[in-house]
Amino acid sequence: MSSDNSHKLLQELLTSQAAGELVALATIVQARGSVPRHTGTKMLIYANGRSSGTIGGGEMESRVIAEAKAALGDGQPRIVPYKLVEPGRGDPGVCGGEVEVYIEPYAPPATIFVIGCGHVGQAVADLAHWLGFRVVVTDDRTELASADFIPHADVYLPGSIDDALANFRVTSNTAIVAVTRNVAVDRQILPKLVATPAPYIGIMGSKRRWTHTRRLLLEDGLSEADLARFHSPLGLELNAESPKEIAVSILAEIIMLRRGGDGQRMKVDG
Repeated sequence: MSSDNSHKLLQELLTSQAAGELVALATIVQARGSVPRHTGTKMLIYANGRSSGTIGGGEMESRVIAEAKAALGDGQPRIVPYKLVEPGRGDPGVCGGEVEVYIEPYAPPATIFVIGCGHVGQAVADLAHWLGFRVVVTDDRTELASADFIPHADVYLPGSIDDALANFRVTSNTAIVAVTRNVAVDRQILPKLVATPAPYIGIMGSKRRWTHTRRLLLEDGLSEADLARFHSPLGLELNAESPKEIAVSILAEIIMLRRGGDGQRMKVDG
C-alpha cells in the first residue's frame, strides 16, 4: 500500500472515531514468500462488515474481516497468522507465502454525558475531565452549559435535550449522568434516552424520588424493560454529602462497571 493510501485510511479512522463509530484497523506486520500484499498494507473494518482498503482479497481477507468483527466485540487486539500454501489443509490461499495480520479495535472515546449543569453536574464534569474522560454537558438553562460554569468540558450543548441529542451521538462508550433539578425534567428527558446505546444511564435522586419518577414514566408508556435501563439512585453508597463527594460516588460506579469491579473494599484479613 502506498503511503498516500495509508494516510487516507488513517484519516478515515480519525473521522470514524470522531463520529463515534466502532472500527478495526488491520495491518500486515509480517510477510514472507509470495503473498498478495506486503508489510504495512492496511484496511479498515467496521462493525456492520463494511471495509475500506484491502489486504489482498479472497479467503484470507474474509477471515481477517471475521477476526476484526470479533475484536470489535471483545475489544481485544490480536495477531493472526496465515499460511497461503495448501487450501486442502484449511489455508486461505495458494500463493506459497505466509503473513501475520495485526488487528486493533478502536472504540469511540470514553465519554461522560452530563445532563444538568447544577452543582453536582459541575462536579461530575470536573472529576470526569480529571479522570481522562471526554466530557459533554447539556442543560436547558443555557447559561449553565458554558465554559463560565464548567471550564473543562469538551462539548457544550446548551438548550433542549432534543437539540443535544441531535448534535451529539451517544455511543456504546458513553455513560449518561442525569443530574437534573427535578422530576418534571427527568420525565421529559428519560424517554429520549432509552433507545440510545449507552451502557449506563444514571439518574440522580433519592429512592422516593425515583419511585415517583418511575410511576410517571410507566404512565407515559415506558415499559419495565425500559426502566431497567436506568441506574437510580446512581453512584456507590459512600454516604456522600457535598457535590464533589457525590461526583466521586457517581464516577466510582461508572469505573466499576466499565472495569468489571465489584465495589468491595480491598482489605486483606490479618
